[in-house]
Amino acid sequence: MARTVLLVEDEAAIADTVVYALQGEGYTTRWVQLGREALAALRDAPFDFVILDVGLPDISGFEVCKAIRRESDIPILFLTARSEEIDRVVGLEIGGDDYVAKPFSPRELVARVKAILKRVEPTPPSGIPWELDESRARIRYHGQTLNLTRTEYRILKTLLGQPERIYSREQLMERAWESPESSFDRAVDTHIKTLRAKLRAVAPDDEPIRTHHGLGYSLRP
Repeated sequence: MARTVLLVEDEAAIADTVVYALQGEGYTTRWVQLGREALAALRDAPFDFVILDVGLPDISGFEVCKAIRRESDIPILFLTARSEEIDRVVGLEIGGDDYVAKPFSPRELVARVKAILKRVEPTPPSGIPWELDESRARIRYHGQTLNLTRTEYRILKTLLGQPERIYSREQLMERAWESPESSFDRAVDTHIKTLRAKLRAVAPDDEPIRTHHGLGYSLRP
């Protein structure tokens, strides 16, 4: 399955070059020009990688990175005209995985994307579709890191803890929500629906989350 890359770059000429290079290597690429567009895109669909310009017209790429890191551990590569050491250090300290300064070689950029994806997405042992990395709050499914929100991660982690066990909506809310008393039962259903869509994007023929009507949800190992 082709990896999906979100490119956040306000200069069309640069974006065209990057998109062409990525697509030439088999990556599915979506291009947006604003930081807020990027955050909306990440909420709407799963991506495997983000290439993020620092100097965006609406909000700084550093602020976009911070917002992403509050919800996801998706790899981020900064693309920017800034080459000073302090900028590189800041970018890496707030959660960036790499930093490329303009002007740059598109081939080198793609090579860095490949290297990061290879590093963060090792192939799991044969026959085991799940890999939970609690130290990084990351879950891999069939070798692919899932782009999960904090709540989605907690729900899936709970289900993974005891496969086949049926969890009621109330039990999932207690484990996944910081303030479960302020949420509604149907919020669990909404997150389960989104989780299923993200899992289906990785393995279309699998349906690991099971619904038990009147009882709750369980996970097939």
